[in-house]
Amino acid sequence: MKITLLTGKIYNIQESFDFPLKVIKSPRAKRLTLRIDTKERQPVLSIPPRCTQKQAVSFVKLHQEWIIDSLNKLPKTQKFSSGQTISLFGKPIIIQHAPEKRWGARIEKGILYVSGESEFTHRRVKDFIKKQAQEKFFNLSQKLAAQINCHLNDVVIKDTKSRWGSCSSLNNINYNWRLALAPQEVIDYIIAHEVSHLAHQDHSTAFWKCVAQLCPHYEEGQTWLKQHGKELYIFE
Repeated sequence: MKITLLTGKIYNIQESFDFPLKVIKSPRAKRLTLRIDTKERQPVLSIPPRCTQKQAVSFVKLHQEWIIDSLNKLPKTQKFSSGQTISLFGKPIIIQHAPEKRWGARIEKGILYVSGESEFTHRRVKDFIKKQAQEKFFNLSQKLAAQINCHLNDVVIKDTKSRWGSCSSLNNINYNWRLALAPQEVIDYIIAHEVSHLAHQDHSTAFWKCVAQLCPHYEEGQTWLKQHGKELYIFE
């Protein structure tokens, strides 16, 4: 098994495990530690600078039962399907397969009708959400950017596992498509957070004041994400 460090170094480990493993070599780590990354759905091993390959393998083998048990307890990933109710931009939406329709996907009176063969329902719903998210998140971001006299260049919707959003030095903002499935207060918080980075490329006091200016009750969205954010990653 090959374990790839975030530093780029490769550990060639001959022992075979029944799960993927991410290894982080941390200069600050004083001992070996393991945790489960619920977004990436894999264990993460942190190792101190002088840890040997043999020690790392032995540590993982010692905790292998805990790792497998923890991975098995993670919620199973799922696809969008007909009859399912989801939250879309803070509103409940029922997905309904409608093979007789010819428009792809469209919302009417709280129902998201999806045409075509049933095996394509998941992909069409996901594509629909991404397209709607790009439009809605761009408009919301542009509106907030104008409030703080900042220029927004573009908004891109991505399929990421580590971030809900990011802002580049070129004034481009990326959003995780799963954000569209979160409550409205969460959407408002993340957009305010990323737009504030147009003015402050850090998390200084000035940055958080800007977030509060754009979203006075941002703590509500922040708290929801900490408690329930990982639940949105059950969607493939």
